[in-house]
Amino acid sequence: MENIITVEHVTKRFGQATVLNDINVSFEKGKIHGLIGRNGSGKTVLMKCICGFVPVTEGKIIVNGKQIGKDIDVPDNIGAIIETPGFLYNYSGYNNLRFLAGINRKIGKEQIRDAIKMVGLDPDSKKHVGRYSLGMRQRLGLAQALMENPELLLLDEPMNGLDKHGVAEMRELFKKLADEGRTIIMANHSAEDIEVLCDTVCEMDLGVLERIK
Repeated sequence: MENIITVEHVTKRFGQATVLNDINVSFEKGKIHGLIGRNGSGKTVLMKCICGFVPVTEGKIIVNGKQIGKDIDVPDNIGAIIETPGFLYNYSGYNNLRFLAGINRKIGKEQIRDAIKMVGLDPDSKKHVGRYSLGMRQRLGLAQALMENPELLLLDEPMNGLDKHGVAEMRELFKKLADEGRTIIMANHSAEDIEVLCDTVCEMDLGVLERIK
């Protein structure tokens, strides 16, 4: 299988603190890859580096054959939830996504509506996001990550705030997306989610990554 992401000798320092320490890993296309580790282990920083949000100190990250920070600043065809999704609280879910979709101008109203339905929300709801539960905001964040139909998804704690029913729904959605050929990298605290969903699993501890599955 073809690798969609290759991370070679990546180190990231913030001042004197080494957050990523000589990371070497590759991720195959069309699979769900799990990242586990305690808070502060480096999972989120690695995801930010892959997305091009944070530059690496040493090493290189290649996504779809292009080096981040050299060939391109941000990978093409990527959707991400990293940390808490940020929305305009006085707008509906649909209007939030319409505003965000207007930045890239890749999609229209129907794709936005489809993404909202895909995560179990109502695109016609007038409820402001400020009145959403944590789980509803998380679903909307997933809709945002999915709406431009990306081939690569980076999801940091995607089940955050979801009840058992919501977790079951999202597991089915992620399996379906992988079956369609999408690649998902998922940082998750839940051993059960990782066990049920992931084809490969890497553990991070103090900035060091080890493949365990």
